[in-house]
Amino acid sequence: MPLLRIYEAPDPMLRQISTPVEAIDDELRVLIADMFETMYDAPGIGLAAVQVGVPRRLLVMDLQEPSDPDDEDSPPIRQPRVFINPVIESHSDSEVPYTEGCLSVPDQYAEVMRPDHIRATWMDEHGKRHDQELDGLLAICLQHEMDHLEGVLFIDHLSKLKRDMVLKKLAKARRERGAIAF
Repeated sequence: MPLLRIYEAPDPMLRQISTPVEAIDDELRVLIADMFETMYDAPGIGLAAVQVGVPRRLLVMDLQEPSDPDDEDSPPIRQPRVFINPVIESHSDSEVPYTEGCLSVPDQYAEVMRPDHIRATWMDEHGKRHDQELDGLLAICLQHEMDHLEGVLFIDHLSKLKRDMVLKKLAKARRERGAIAF
């Protein structure tokens, strides 16, 4: 399976609003497998389809728990999850800070405030519907990835000053590694 190109800010692809997935078919399953391979290779814990140039309401996540919590070098236990047409049905009024990063804003991190509990609905790759209360890292990651489906990056939650600083650092890093700027 091929690794997919991950679009980086400020590419306009990342600002597209994703359309619903209409059918779970072999083509979608191939995309899901390619997205997981790309996410693991990056490495990351979440990836929205729009980040690889497919503006559809699909995302994959794997929080990859360590096999031995007392040994941070232990191999991770993979727990891949697929979210098709996810919707946040409700969220808590309280928010928590979390330092976020993004494969589309490589090597840049910032603290973002998000609701600490959500109730979400989605379908998995088998067409099974889910309705679940989520909290912790899973809730934060799902909100982050769902932002991508609306053309929103985590840096959009920052002040203009902080966002501009992150974008300048990203541009500098891109120049230093000889990447093409958009």
